Amino acid sequence: MKKLLLLTLMSVVLSACAKSPNVPVTNQKLSEIAPYPEAKVGYTRYTIHLPALSDESNARVEVLIGKNMNVDCNAHSLSGKVVQKELKGWGYSYYVVDKVGDGVSTLMACPDNATQKQFVTIHHNLGLLDYNSRLPIVFYVPSELTIQYRIWQPHTKTSQANAE
Repeated sequence: MKKLLLLTLMSVVLSACAKSPNVPVTNQKLSEIAPYPEAKVGYTRYTIHLPALSDESNARVEVLIGKNMNVDCNAHSLSGKVVQKELKGWGYSYYVVDKVGDGVSTLMACPDNATQKQFVTIHHNLGLLDYNSRLPIVFYVPSELTIQYRIWQPHTKTSQANAE
């Protein structure tokens, strides 16, 4: 009888724990999550805290690394390399932007020589990152650069391709 009572009590406690709501950790400071290193001199540490989604397996994150520049009508980009590193003892990833250069632009003739402010990005090797609201995405970038990001999700409606 005692075993049955103990088993019933354990199942009630486990079911209560399973139904407790998940609290998003987006308001946690980075130092409360893991001991990420401080930014080196001349670098800035950027952290992306993603909001929780109902289906995170279908979402991706595009990271844009760059700076605002006055540019002409040509297409501009910066050169640079992003290195993924691991936080020793924790297994968490972070990214370091290295070897940033002036970059390239097309050489079209701009008729009015007008310039406009535009966010010029580094074409990096990361692609789209997996979406995970439980861990932040951490970047160390040279101080003159900033980080922007975009969340990609599929539409629920699909279209049929035509057989030809």
